[in-house]
Amino acid sequence: MQLNDILMDAQGQDTGRDFELVDPVTGQPTGIKLRIAGPDSATQARARLQMVDDLADAADGEGKVPAADRERVRLNTLARCVLGWEISENGEPVPFNHASVVRLLRAALWVQQQVDAFASDRAAFRGQ
Repeated sequence: MQLNDILMDAQGQDTGRDFELVDPVTGQPTGIKLRIAGPDSATQARARLQMVDDLADAADGEGKVPAADRERVRLNTLARCVLGWEISENGEPVPFNHASVVRLLRAALWVQQQVDAFASDRAAFRGQ
């Protein structure tokens, strides 16, 4: 592996990969597909930097960040890794925007866990 291979891999991760959520009990596909940026992408790097700023903004005078604020920042950071999606509600496509992604992530812990696991899986982004 050479430096240009590493650089090209990281750049390719910014286009993202498609990932379909699966039912946490049956393992069956849900039909909800997300396009997620890879762990070495500039998109995720920006999300991490924004997370640090958001945590600093949420800190009190002693530098403590309340748990509710830490959770809000964590979900916002994870949502910033989602680049697009195919998802419907009541038979209609759900518009893609940050607030809608956060809403999906808040719907269930298993959704967060699956998105987080895929977003951090370098093997899923290898060979784009």
